[in-house]
Amino acid sequence: MPTPVTALIARGRRLRVVRVFVRYSEKNGAILAGGLSLTALYSVFAALYVGFAVLGLLIESDAALKATVVSILSTSVPGLIDSGNGGAVKLDDLFASRVLNWSSIVALVVLVGTALSWFASARSSVRAVFDLPADKTFFLLLKLKDLGFVIAFAIVAILSAALSVLSTSALNYLFGLLGIDHRSFIPELVARVIGLAIVLAIDTAVLAALFRVLSDVRIPLARLVPGSLIGGAALGVLKVLGATIVGGAGRNPLLASFAVILGLLVWFGLVCQVILLSATWISVDMADHGQDAATIVRRSGVTPPPRRRRPRSRPVGGRR
Repeated sequence: MPTPVTALIARGRRLRVVRVFVRYSEKNGAILAGGLSLTALYSVFAALYVGFAVLGLLIESDAALKATVVSILSTSVPGLIDSGNGGAVKLDDLFASRVLNWSSIVALVVLVGTALSWFASARSSVRAVFDLPADKTFFLLLKLKDLGFVIAFAIVAILSAALSVLSTSALNYLFGLLGIDHRSFIPELVARVIGLAIVLAIDTAVLAALFRVLSDVRIPLARLVPGSLIGGAALGVLKVLGATIVGGAGRNPLLASFAVILGLLVWFGLVCQVILLSATWISVDMADHGQDAATIVRRSGVTPPPRRRRPRSRPVGGRR
């Protein structure tokens, strides 16, 4: 007869959260996330150099856009921009690099190479979580697909910055019509909530595209949307607590000399683990509903019945 302790353990192991972490461990999720985080770290510095070399003059000429871009970068990657409180890259150095030269071309090549590598590794990692083999598509087509995602990701980043500026301007205009100072507590709270909602929607859409389109995993929408939403919410929590998470690495005097890089590694490691844990949640949710990513038809979300061979009809008169 099981004891109360063993019964409690057995009950706990049946919880979906526990089964997600067990499956994540079985698929070596932490190791996969570690590799993804290193590639992401390589990409972000090249992206900063190229982005500000191309768009630095436009960003610097608009004070509101400059403040928004710096805020988005500081929130998305805490510890990356040094705007006076410490960081890996000084803000003045970024705007001083807005000249296209050979170093910009080299940085662009590094950016494209590392970004393609990250998306290819992300595809393999997500498919491994779903027990799917490597994608057998011709590798040049896969690279073109990855390149499309790199371009789409850059467009989404630019649009999110523009949307943030437009929403802030619209709110300030609305509060001005109502005679409310936009710097008071309520307007700032409303702006903060709307900003978090926009970020959540963008993160959820990006995760859904990563799981279903890039990785080519056949996931029903009923399983895809909740799992991506959970992942987007977890990423939002990381962004809110980002300064605390990254700043913890610099509190150890033994690590002070490379605390910024270590903090960025910790940050990207957590982000990549959230991505793979979201994929694991979806895979466990599908298994709970008797669905298999290898056999589900993408459009209908149902498992097709096995094909049966039809008996061959014989011609009349014995002729073949």
